[in-house]
Amino acid sequence: MTQTPLNPGDSPLVREALSSVVSRETSAQTTTASPGGSTGTRDGDWPRPPKTRIFTVANQKGGVGKTTTSVNLAAALSMHGQRVLVVDLDPQGNASTALSIEHRGDVPDMYKVLVEDVPLVEVVKEVPDMPGLYCAPATIDLAGAEIELVSMVAREARLQRALGAYKATEFDYVFIDCPPSLGLLTVNALMAATELLVPIQCEYYALEGLGQLLRNVDLVRAHLNPALDMSTILLTMYDGRTRLASQVAEEVRSHFGDTVLTTLIPRSVRVSEAPSYGQSVMTYDPGSSGAMAYMDAAREMAYRGAAV
Repeated sequence: MTQTPLNPGDSPLVREALSSVVSRETSAQTTTASPGGSTGTRDGDWPRPPKTRIFTVANQKGGVGKTTTSVNLAAALSMHGQRVLVVDLDPQGNASTALSIEHRGDVPDMYKVLVEDVPLVEVVKEVPDMPGLYCAPATIDLAGAEIELVSMVAREARLQRALGAYKATEFDYVFIDCPPSLGLLTVNALMAATELLVPIQCEYYALEGLGQLLRNVDLVRAHLNPALDMSTILLTMYDGRTRLASQVAEEVRSHFGDTVLTTLIPRSVRVSEAPSYGQSVMTYDPGSSGAMAYMDAAREMAYRGAAV
C-alpha cells in the first residue's frame, strides 16, 4: 500500500521514524501527567465506572468501523487509567492485528474458549507497550465455531460463561468486536454484553443496515438478554465536505437523541494506516484528526458511565 508522507519530501521510512518518536514522547507525557493535569489531548485519569461496562460493538453492515472503533476506544481509555479488555470475535482477527497480538498457528484463541472450554485467562494477553490494555485474540479457526456451536448445550451463552469465570470485574471496560453478520458468534456477544455500541458510517446505506440490527437486538432482548441496552451510537467516517454525511448525522441524532455521542469520527488516512504497523491510531499518530476524535469519544463514554 502506498503511504502518504507527512511532507512531500519524506520517505515512508522517515514517516515511520517520526511516528515512532511522536508515540514515545506522547507515552512519556501520559505517564508523568498528574491525575488532574493536562498534557495536550491528555487530561489525567478519567473516572472509572462503578461496575464493569461490557460493550458489544456490532453492526450487521460491514465496513462501518467496528474493529477500528473497538481498538481505538479501548486504547484511549487505557491511556487514562482504565483497565480494558478487547475480545476479538471476528475470524479475520483484525482487532488482534491492530493490537499487535499474535493470532496465527496454534495460539490459544477465542475458538478454544468457545468450543473447547479453555479458560479465558489462558487466552488473554497484555498489549505490548500499553499498560492496562488486554486482548483475547481470534484465529481463522474461529470461522468454524459457528457450525460447531450449533450442537452444543447453551450455545448462545458460552462467551457469557467464560467472561463470568474470568472475573471480568477486574476490568473497567470490555469491548467485544463482532463479525458483520448475525451468527452464533454475534449472538454470544449480545448475550454476554450489558451495552451495545453501534458504529454508523455517515452514508445512506448505513441506515438500512441499522434497521435490521435493531430488529435483531429486539429479538435478543425478548428471548435471551433483557438487560441489553443500546447505550451508544458513534458516527464514523464523517466527511464534512459532503451534504449527505451531514444529513445522515442529523437523521441519526433525530431518531436516537442522546444515545449518539457528540463526537464525530472523521475519515482519516492515519486511522487506516495504523493497523499495518500493529498499532492503534492513538499511538501511531496521536496528533491526527482520527486519534483526537477517538480520544474525545472515549472521554465522552467515560464521563457518561461515571454519571450513571
